[in-house]
Amino acid sequence: MTLKITVIGTGYLGATHAAAMAELGFDVLGLDVVEEKVELLSTGRVPMYEPGLEDLLRTHVSGVEGSSGRLRFTTSYAEAAAFGDVHFVCVNTPQKQGEYGCDMSYVDAAIDTLAPLLDRPCLVVGKSTVPVGSAARLARRLAELAPAGEQAELAWNPEFLREGFAVEDTLRPDRIVVGVASDRAEKVLREVYAAPLDSGTPFVVADYPTAELVKTAANSFLATKISFINAMAEICEAAGGDVVKLAEAIGYDDRIGKKFLRAGIGFGGGCLPKDIRAFMARAGELGVDQALTFLREVDSINMRRRAHMVELAREACGGTFLGRRIAVLGAAFKPDSDDVRDSPALNVAGQIHLQGGQITVYDPKGMDNARRVFPTLRYAESAEDALRGADLVLHLTEWPEFRALDAGQLAHVVSRPHLIDGRNTLDPVPWRAAGWTFRAMGRPAA
Repeated sequence: MTLKITVIGTGYLGATHAAAMAELGFDVLGLDVVEEKVELLSTGRVPMYEPGLEDLLRTHVSGVEGSSGRLRFTTSYAEAAAFGDVHFVCVNTPQKQGEYGCDMSYVDAAIDTLAPLLDRPCLVVGKSTVPVGSAARLARRLAELAPAGEQAELAWNPEFLREGFAVEDTLRPDRIVVGVASDRAEKVLREVYAAPLDSGTPFVVADYPTAELVKTAANSFLATKISFINAMAEICEAAGGDVVKLAEAIGYDDRIGKKFLRAGIGFGGGCLPKDIRAFMARAGELGVDQALTFLREVDSINMRRRAHMVELAREACGGTFLGRRIAVLGAAFKPDSDDVRDSPALNVAGQIHLQGGQITVYDPKGMDNARRVFPTLRYAESAEDALRGADLVLHLTEWPEFRALDAGQLAHVVSRPHLIDGRNTLDPVPWRAAGWTFRAMGRPAA
């Protein structure tokens, strides 16, 4: 008998996972407590921008013309409990307000609501990023509350989605990690992921704490690599070096590799910043806080890059933002996403605005979300409109659209052709040839 799958929480992670499970051939029921979200998803639409996700949803959502009908959505935990053999928990784990630690209230609520309804053998699979030790606690809670007792088992299966590539990362992952406490749980998850396993995806079987640590360790490593090259950018600026050439040279060393070695204004989003902070907080609770002391400097370097961009902009404006018009290219924390959570681009724009600068922002996909977070900023409908009359242009999110801009044409649109590349992805040659003063972080000044 083919397994039936539920996905609890239909945000970015849950909506993608539900659609992918339907694509893999399973009957899937997505659950969310927000009725508006369920209504939207039930029409094959998504409340966020993620390339390919809406098309995948429409391929499978029941009621959409021509769909497989394998995917439905509900607000009823009772319906989900009766339907599913495998329940994936994909709810949010944000940073606690005013603290470094992880807010587990959504995960706890999902388990506490689902467990009393589980009266037959099933597997509950956590995918949310949680502090190490959470799975063991939740397994005990599940066994205590579920009428099925120990037949309602817990497993942990961390997600490794990259925004902008989430569909690909779910259907064709580079690895699948499962934390299990029984052979049965492993067997069920091998059945769930049979298609990618048949294609050669590595399957790593671990205990609960190791599976939980994989995601936070991976994110901490990536954050460290990004902050390392940004620290080198600081050295390059002081010494007159070129961080782009430096990154190219060390990237040829296969022990280091080229990925995540682009200096700029640093990382943001809903994962890396809060995950490394929650990791530090949990290490402190475990009495091994010194093991992760280096992450405080990683976080500090990252935040310092935003402040440095503000200072570079102030310098370019003659020492004051008052009366200056500044165009900001980018609002999302990364390209191919409309996610503005902890966006370095918006953070820089907001700081300059508070210091008297007249900011106009353009982003290909993140405008609506940016308006909700920073309603006092001005927003343009195109890059050219954003640049019109600007005294300074800041390139802060590396959308491909911005690399294709016509430097010569835009030189006649701005008040003063002065650009600072905060992502080191623009080619300075055509910009300088068109008369622009071009500056990039960690590179020789024009």
